[in-house]
This record gives sequence, C-alpha cells and structure tokens, in this order.
Amino acid sequence: MRPTSTPARLELIFGESVPSSTFPPHQRHYAIWPKRLPHSITPPATSLWHNLAINAQRFPDKAALVFFDRTYTYRDVLTQAEALAATLARMGVKKGDRVLLNMQNCPQWVIAHFAILRANAVVVPVNPMNRAEELKHYILDPDTKVAITSGDLAAELAKANAQLAPSERLRHVIVTHYSDAFDMAAPDAAMPEAWRDWLGTQHALPAMQGEGVITWADALSGGTADLPAHTATPQDLAVLPYTSGTTGLPKGCMHTHASIMHNAVATALWGSTNFEHVILSVVPMFHITGMVSVMHASMYGGTTLVIMPRWDRELAGHLISRWRVTHWTNIPTMVIDLLASPNFDKFDVSSLVYIGGGGAAMPQAVAQRLLDSYGLHYAEGYGLTETAAPSHSNPHDRTKQQCLGVPFISCDARVIDPTTLKEMPQGEQGEIIMSGPQIFSGYWKRPDATADAFIELDGKRFFRSGDLGHVDEEGYFFITDRLKRMINASGFKVWPAEVEALMFKHPAIQEACIISTVDAYRGESVKAVVVLRAAFKGQVTEDEIIAWCKDTMAAYKYPRVVQFVDALPKSGAGKVMWRALQEAEAAKVS
Repeated sequence: MRPTSTPARLELIFGESVPSSTFPPHQRHYAIWPKRLPHSITPPATSLWHNLAINAQRFPDKAALVFFDRTYTYRDVLTQAEALAATLARMGVKKGDRVLLNMQNCPQWVIAHFAILRANAVVVPVNPMNRAEELKHYILDPDTKVAITSGDLAAELAKANAQLAPSERLRHVIVTHYSDAFDMAAPDAAMPEAWRDWLGTQHALPAMQGEGVITWADALSGGTADLPAHTATPQDLAVLPYTSGTTGLPKGCMHTHASIMHNAVATALWGSTNFEHVILSVVPMFHITGMVSVMHASMYGGTTLVIMPRWDRELAGHLISRWRVTHWTNIPTMVIDLLASPNFDKFDVSSLVYIGGGGAAMPQAVAQRLLDSYGLHYAEGYGLTETAAPSHSNPHDRTKQQCLGVPFISCDARVIDPTTLKEMPQGEQGEIIMSGPQIFSGYWKRPDATADAFIELDGKRFFRSGDLGHVDEEGYFFITDRLKRMINASGFKVWPAEVEALMFKHPAIQEACIISTVDAYRGESVKAVVVLRAAFKGQVTEDEIIAWCKDTMAAYKYPRVVQFVDALPKSGAGKVMWRALQEAEAAKVS
C-alpha cells in the first residue's frame, strides 16, 4: 500500500515526477533521472574479494566465466584464486604489496586479479602492448617484486627486468599460457585461424636473472595451507592502474576497495543487471572500464562473463549469438566493425538489452541504425582512470547521441572556468570536474600531482578532468575540447609527452614533437615531427624511425606518421610550440 504523503527521498524510490526547479543547477538532471534508480547508493562495507566469495556460495555451479569451449563456475574461480593467493603468500607477498598483472583478457586474468586481492595485496594492471622500455616503469615505480604474466609476454617482461639493478628486479614471476584455459586439441570452431598459434603456443619460460619463474599449473598446485587471513577493508588500496599525463612518466592512480566497489555496484544497477544476464567482455581488463564496469560489475552481480582475448568481429557475432549475450560495453569502433561484417545477417543479436561504451564518440548514423533496426539505444558514457570508469553515463532508456550523459550515481559534476575556478552558467564552456566516492585517492608517490588535480568547491573535493565541456538545460554533459594535450586513438589515450620521452632514446633524434593526425578508422592517430641530429641526416628514413618506435612502445602509441623538419617552432622562452604544429596539421587535412 502506498503512503498518502510521500517524503522527498521516497518520491525518488517510488518514481513520482519531480520538477527540475526542485533541484539546484548542478542537479538539474535529477528531473529526468531514471525512476528505477536512486541518486546515490551505500555500497557493501566489504572488500572486493567478498563479491566473488559470496557468489561462490550463492551460485557454486553457475557459469562465472566462459572462454571458447571452457566454462568456469563461481566455485572454480574461487578455488583457483585461493590457491594462487596462497602461492603469492609463500612468495612473500604481504598486505599492501603491489603485484604486476600483465596479460590479455582471459580467465587467468580474473583469477589472478582476485587472488591478489585475496592476499590483501594491490593489483597493478599493465597494458599487454607495452614493451620492455615501458615495462621497467611498472616494476620500478610501484616497487613490484612479483608479476603474473602470459607466455607470449614473458620474454618482454624478462628483458625489462634484466635492464634493472639487482635490488630493483622482480623476484618471482608466474607464467600462464592461454591454452591453460581451454582445450587446444579441440578448440572452439569460432576461434580465428590467425589466433591458433598465438593462443596455442606453449612458450618456454624465460630466464629471469636467476629469480623464480613458475608455471600457472605449479602456482595452483601448492594447496591453501599458507593462505593468510583476509583482512583488507574498504579503505585499503586495491588497484593501482597507471595513467599518463601532460608531463613525465605514467602515474599510478590509487583506488581503494571502496572506490572500485562503488562503481561496480552502480554499474550493475545502471544496467538493470540480474543474475541471469550474460556480459560480453572484450574491452581490455587492464583498462579501468573493462576492469570495473565489466569484470567487477559482473562478479558483483553474479552474472556470466563471456571473455574475448582481443577484438574480432566474427568471433564477437558468434559469441553474442551462441551465449545469448544481454549486455555489451564496448568502444564504438567495435560496433561499427561488427555491423560492417559480411556475415552480420547470420548473427542473432536479439538477446542484447544493453549496449553502450565510451572512449570515442559514436557516429550518429550508427547509433540511429542500432535504434531503428534493433531497438537498442547506444548509451555513451564518460570517465577516467581517476574516476574508476564512469563519472557520467546516458541512462539507457533516455539517451542523447554524441553526449557524455548525466553525472553517474553518487557523482557530483560541475563545469568551471579553468582559470578562476568559478562555476560556469548552463550552456557555457569550461572544465569538467567531479566529486564522489568513485574518485581515486591520489597519485602514487606524487603528492605534487595530486594537489594539482583537486580543488575544493562547496566544501567538496573535486577532481579536475582536464576536459572542456558544457551542460545543457536538462543536465546532460557534452565534451567540446581538451584542456590537456592528449590524442584519442580508437579510445586509447596517447599522451604526447610520454611518446616524446621514449623517442628521445633514439640516437638519431635531436628533437621530437607529437601531434595528432586524422585517421579514417581510429579517429585520431599519432604523428611525430622530428629534427634529426646532423650526423644522421640523410642516413635514416621516416619508416626506420616508425619501425624503431613500433619495437619500443605499445602498438596504440607509436607514431604512424613521421615528418622530418629542420627545426621545431619555439616560443621566446624556448618551449616547443606544439599547438602551431597541430594547427598546421589540421589546416593541411582541411
């Protein structure tokens, strides 16, 4: 029976209409807020480990993970994670220690992630595209002594380790092969032929300067006698994902169990997740979106996670059809690619009830096709590593195209003048800032960068996104420009300062400036404007520089275009005027 007089809080729960004038300007979006959702939540006061442990009790025989022909139940994941956590403890991993996790999407990634949490330690997720020169930073900066990696990446990790001083090196490495998770003798017929060698090869264990390297099988075979008590609290550090910026090397973002838990729970609520839903996991799990909005939300929600190690449109269509996938978070280029498949009409996507993503804008024509042909509203979202993925999202039952959405559950977002820090009127451009329980604690070992990243407004601590945008009359946010210098290549953020620092290691390069160039498929791509040292002029080609960069840095990061110039434009203070080069590139493209 409904009460005759409903308090304001209960109006939101029961779904009464609330006029926009009821709310202050920064909460105007509550007038169109989904009636099924609260404005904020109280997440469980437990560690992330408990999400797996509780669902292993609830649904011991339910499929938690699917990988080609292999299904892992919640009991399987729990059992293997506890065995691996005991091995980590025998290796000396203690509460708060950082453990490097470096592999493509696979069941082992999920098991290793939860094993590290079960050992009361901290996950350091690393992009598997990183090369030795980049990997050294992820060993040194977080002081990692134990790493878990895959056979195809182990040699590169060993190369990085060998270049460090003995006291700085990894002490233990656990190596898995992707075929540890499925039957290579009878692989799924939908596996791309080009993947057979990559996924099926049993790589030799690398020599790691005499330190301990063990196989995945051995790491799971030691029993749980050494399993420590699980003492992690919501306030303890859980994950240390790295993000680059305008200067220097990538910085670790300190996320607690509480900040990740909030967005895992909120994402499950936002997508109306129930226990029977099936989630397609193709966004990389090392990335904050794949980790939180897909993997952790699924493990919290007791759903089934269908895992793809890399993107392949034919495999994606097959998996959606075969496993009756209901939820798919992605990068828009994946949707464009799938719709372009000559076999698309053979796929059955009728099971999908939620599709959305971010990292790049979804072309309006594609979003309209999804709506007209399949009744699917593509829900774009927005977030950063610092915000544990979504700080904004479009309600999937009230989306706007080419839009970041409204502030996410429990998130307070504003637009301010980046110079005066005063809040901007509705419709005017400024810097997007956010406050909420999902915001990170700060940058690892970087109190200076942490101080620069936050401001106080209305008694709250707000994170400065560095992105410029505006808010419309209904409270939807739109991004218009970047305050920070960054390139968005197919959803991967490329920070020019980091690429430039790596390029300076080439003996022929005197100076380099990284700018963006238009790419028909990736949206933006990386271009390097290079000044060669005098002795190398005419001795090295643009293609040779590109090849060296490809061997030195991650695939999404290396320059696809190199232009040699005699000098870079500089200001009176001697700073490279990158914006002049960027404007010249834009004019050339136009």
